[in-house]
Order: sequence, then structure tokens, then C-alpha cells
Amino acid sequence: MNEKTLWYVADPMCSWCWGFSPVVERIRQEYGDRLRMELLLGGLRAGTKTPMLSQQREEILHHWHAVQHATGQPFSFEGAMPEGFIYDTEPASRAIVAASRISPDAVFPFLKTIQSAFYVDQQDVTRQEILERLAVVAELDAQLFSQVFESETVKELTLTHFRQARQWGVHGFPAVIGQKGPDYVVLTRGYCSFEDFGPRLDSWLEN
Repeated sequence: MNEKTLWYVADPMCSWCWGFSPVVERIRQEYGDRLRMELLLGGLRAGTKTPMLSQQREEILHHWHAVQHATGQPFSFEGAMPEGFIYDTEPASRAIVAASRISPDAVFPFLKTIQSAFYVDQQDVTRQEILERLAVVAELDAQLFSQVFESETVKELTLTHFRQARQWGVHGFPAVIGQKGPDYVVLTRGYCSFEDFGPRLDSWLEN
């Protein structure tokens, strides 16, 4: 019998992934004994170097409002992404890869910690010092986290995550891919509720 793996392809600074967070938690709780769940970082805006324009900010806030309306997830809008903010998702993604090297069990909780810090607490999770502080919240050793985060190994591994997502044809997030042995199937591209996703997952598990 082939082990079943559910690949969650996401970015910690993707608003629809924040909206999907309760669905992911429920999958992990209710299906954890039937499959293994892994996180693949997609690289939504990895490597962005230029500050956000006001029009871009308005467009993104429009998405945030849509996510809140559809999912009920909390957001703080006023003052979010202040002038000069550079929406580079590589550091937050690399932070999660670093956490995976230190404690694999910390991956999903740390993802949620970063998401909540960004969307609710308006913390700038593109900054290393903020990510180090959040790592402590996630009960990771600060000094070890810093060393691993800055390592060339983790920088390259983060890029490997991004490349794998592209190889699977995933260009939007969230996405969930089911793997049985060498076979892969896309179970969702984009947000869906647990009520919609559960039957798809059940059908895949039973086949």
C-alpha cells in the first residue's frame, strides 16, 4: 500500500492561503491518521525589490476584503502595508523552510503564526528580526533559527520549493495536490471550503 501524501502549496503572504488556514487545520485534525501532509512554499512574490505603489496596495486590500467576506478570517486593514513596503515573500517562506530543518512539527504552526502576524497584527514579516521574534513565539531557539535562516543551504532549499511548485504547474495559491506513490492529482487550485474539499479528499483516498 502506497503512503498517501497531501501537498499543500502555499505562500505565507498569500491572503487566500490565510483564508484557507482553518481548512488546512481541519484536514490535519480529521485526516492525520490517513495521510501525511507536507507544505510546499510557492513563492508568490519572491524576490520583489521595489516598493509597492498605492494602486497595487488598493488592489491587494480589495483581495483581503474578499477573503474576509468569503472565509471570516480576521484582517487589519487600516495602516496595512505602509508606504515604502516591499512585498517580498521570500524571507517569510525561507523562515518556514528554516523551521522545517529545526523541527518538522513546527512547520504548520509557524506558517499560521507568520500569517496571523502579517494579516492581523500588521507586522512586517519581510524583516529578519520580526521573523526571529516569531520563531521564539513558535518555541524555536532564536540563535539556531537565525543561523539556519541565513544559511546557504536553506536559501537554496527555498528556491527548490519554488521550482517544484512551478514544475507541478502551480502558479496560484492555495493549491492542494494528492500523491500516491509516483502519481499526483490536483485536488484544488484556489480556495474552497472544507465542505467542498472534504468530498474530493474522501474520493481520492478511496480510489
